[in-house]
Amino acid sequence: MGYKCSSCGEIHEEWPALTYNSPSYYNNLSEDEKSTIGYLSADFCTIDYPDGKERFIRCTLTQKVNDHCEDLEYGLWVSLSEKNFDDYSKNYDNKNHEAGYFGWLSNWLPDYNFEKSIPTNVNTRTGGYRPEIIPHEDFDHPFVKDYYSGITKAEAERRINEMLNA
Repeated sequence: MGYKCSSCGEIHEEWPALTYNSPSYYNNLSEDEKSTIGYLSADFCTIDYPDGKERFIRCTLTQKVNDHCEDLEYGLWVSLSEKNFDDYSKNYDNKNHEAGYFGWLSNWLPDYNFEKSIPTNVNTRTGGYRPEIIPHEDFDHPFVKDYYSGITKAEAERRINEMLNA
């Protein structure tokens, strides 16, 4: 199954990552709010609400695919506390920085109902890679169950096709 890359226009055989350019909270802002209280870059997002500030970083999540040799990669956002956001920001260019943070998943994925955000561990990785998201296993949510149980190749390809055709 080949996919046309939106960056280079070439056909690639490996699966594309399912990426979100911003957290759902930022997407819910009006255009005026995005320009007045929002800030978004490739790896950082903040929203300065009148009653407090939200802080987000871009991360990755790897979804196990049970009947295939390739896993499904996601590019997602998590919210961090001020302390953790500041630590991550301060060490962003340090390729040897390793840390673990608590975060809340901040993208709502198709096929899942998100009444509440999913608690996660956010682990930085050396070598300049984006941090990795690990959902809390004891949180009762279908996405968490799928993360730990894995999904089928057919399900992964369905998700990819839906995102590419959205």
